[in-house]
Amino acid sequence: MKGLRPAEAGEFTKRAFQNGKLDLTEVEGLADLIHAETEAQRKQALRQMEGDLSKLYSDWSRRLLKCVANVEAYIDFSEDENIEDGVLDYVDREVSQLTEELEHHLSDGRRGERLRSGVQVAILGKPNVGKSSLLNAVCQRPAAIVTPIAGTTRDVVESAVNLGGYPVLLSDTAGLRETDDIVEQEGVRRARQRAQQADISVLVLDSTEVLAAMSQRPGHYLTLQQYVQDHIPDLSLQGTTFDTENPDFNKTAPSPDSYLIVVNKADLVVEGAHLKSFVASSELATEGDSVRSGDVCVMSCLTEEGMDGFLEILQHKVKQMCGNPLAGNPSFTQARHRAHLTGCLQALRAYPDTSALDLVLAAEELRIALRHLGKITGRLGAEEILDVIFRDFCIGK
Repeated sequence: MKGLRPAEAGEFTKRAFQNGKLDLTEVEGLADLIHAETEAQRKQALRQMEGDLSKLYSDWSRRLLKCVANVEAYIDFSEDENIEDGVLDYVDREVSQLTEELEHHLSDGRRGERLRSGVQVAILGKPNVGKSSLLNAVCQRPAAIVTPIAGTTRDVVESAVNLGGYPVLLSDTAGLRETDDIVEQEGVRRARQRAQQADISVLVLDSTEVLAAMSQRPGHYLTLQQYVQDHIPDLSLQGTTFDTENPDFNKTAPSPDSYLIVVNKADLVVEGAHLKSFVASSELATEGDSVRSGDVCVMSCLTEEGMDGFLEILQHKVKQMCGNPLAGNPSFTQARHRAHLTGCLQALRAYPDTSALDLVLAAEELRIALRHLGKITGRLGAEEILDVIFRDFCIGK
């Protein structure tokens, strides 16, 4: 028909934003809902699209806007108009409360971001321990090449999976070992780099090697974690999450939710019951060190024995990291949210010291904080500050 044309991509949403029907967080929620691949992602995106995050930031903006208006009114009109006593005390209390709320909001462990982009899980271990087999078993397809030849995997092989409604990006890595092969050296470097970047590191061990080490030193190893620490060089784990004694990488033990130890090839050992008993004792022993049980499991990628237990443990860890998207305050989902919230928090923290020196500079800190919040939602103007000044103080009446 004459005068009609096909809508451009996102045009209706753009018009809704321009006409004040949606703010930027709601627009982002709609985009995330369209691209959601798991149930948890869909729930988080739907909550954001419906305005939960917008309401939180709008409330902070409203309170901060009143603080800015109060301070600027005090600066401009305190000598000529009847400004209520205690205006600055109110601002001090409100800034302190907002600072506390932002600090709590930012300390969510990147739950929203992880749920939106997927939890990064890196599979580590020596060559031929079954890393690629584990990846294929979880994905239920031949995502990585599996051969008896050590060093088959040279690069990082990624595969996205839906684990109990949560998005997970699995990364199979090159076998960790010292080698003269230049290509394999680069693969090992990338494997260690991916391990440092991962949210969860899955260390795959060969059950035959674990039992051999136990038989050589009877009674020495009480936990698998102790075995791993004693064999950092043998397992080529230097510079990974498990290298806790290297001051250049880790000064403390890894978080219990950030790693999982898998003892693979259980089908090759006749002492399977003994091995499982050792793993069970490992879980009990780690509880005393404030490490949650269930961080180790015995399985066979060939027979898939123990696979359900592995997936259950991994799913629990992923769920702990992402949380329930419908519970509590909404989580921010974008890197730009974190950047602006951090900038807002820094400005709020600077206000108390600055206000003791120069109230004009302190007011600028509040304006900076307000601008950061406004950039998240896409709604802020200088007219709003003036409206609050004249409405609350009736100046120019």
